[in-house]
Amino acid sequence: MSDIAKDKAARLLKKRGSISSLGSHDVKPRGSFSKTKDSVSTVSYIDEPGHHDDIQRPAILMENTYQTGPTKRFPVASVNNILKDVLTSYLQEEKYEAELCRQMTKTISEVIKARVKDLMIPRYKIIVLIYIGQLNDQSMRVGSRCIWDPANDTFSSYSFKNSSLFALANVYGVYYE
Repeated sequence: MSDIAKDKAARLLKKRGSISSLGSHDVKPRGSFSKTKDSVSTVSYIDEPGHHDDIQRPAILMENTYQTGPTKRFPVASVNNILKDVLTSYLQEEKYEAELCRQMTKTISEVIKARVKDLMIPRYKIIVLIYIGQLNDQSMRVGSRCIWDPANDTFSSYSFKNSSLFALANVYGVYYE
């Protein structure tokens, strides 16, 4: 190992709170360790109590982008296709059972959220709401109220029915400045 590489490794290890047997004069081991020529053994002291509390890291300051509108619009048609695909694949053959549907709402909402995030729409917050209920002789109305910018914020919705249950999925895309 060259002297330049040893010095660089010693500096990096010293910054991390570790000691090394690199043979460099900058790093002094705690206790007695035997040195072997060109050995690179490392002992870390990061778990010692109070050791990592001494170093204060500066807060990261983000600069304003002064961007007041999205560079890419929320793709309502693509999200509608995702909703249709996920609801149909998960609920096509299911019968209504209260406990199963409770778990299915959580699972379906996580799957939809992951698939919408895979579209990589920058600066949009994604909110997913799923409603599943038993299909009898009843009606249901779902309303939502939001404070948002109609120029940038939007939503996508899809409803599904089979012989024993209904499902409604709403995805809200809210632009985050």
